[in-house]
Amino acid sequence: MDQLTEGSVPESVSTADAGGRSASLQILYERHVGRAVALATILTGDPHAAEDIAHDCFVRVAARSGLFDREIRFEAYLQRAVVNACRSRFRRQSVERSFLAREPSIAWSPAPELALDIAVTAALRELPHRQRAAIALRYLEDLSEEQTAQILRCSPRAVNALVSRALASLRARTELEES
Repeated sequence: MDQLTEGSVPESVSTADAGGRSASLQILYERHVGRAVALATILTGDPHAAEDIAHDCFVRVAARSGLFDREIRFEAYLQRAVVNACRSRFRRQSVERSFLAREPSIAWSPAPELALDIAVTAALRELPHRQRAAIALRYLEDLSEEQTAQILRCSPRAVNALVSRALASLRARTELEES
């Protein structure tokens, strides 16, 4: 199994074929995986899980890369795949947490903190998934409301509402901690 780290290209990708596909995959990898890892890190709060999610999503999207005529569509599809994979991860974690709550003999420890301010990281983690995704896509990925709406499969107006609620919640939480 290939060892993947940010900026590296899996051997199976770099040796794909001599027809230029390997070079284009390498370029796509170098351009998009770093941002996918950053997006997944904000959404999950766990940089290690974020790397796994981003790499898995890249492999799935790259396998379908013949479907994309432009790199912009690839990037949007990759972002959507990362958001969906993070949502699936949270659903699995919810099941795990409910099991652990019933089994007190099994200890659980949270994921390590991000390099962000601890208060901001904690406040981000407390946001609902869609609000956190909207914040990450709008401010980390610097996407427009329309682009964010496409990825989250909602209207631009809903994105605006999600971001507004998330920012209000973050402000309220950080003000409470400051006082």
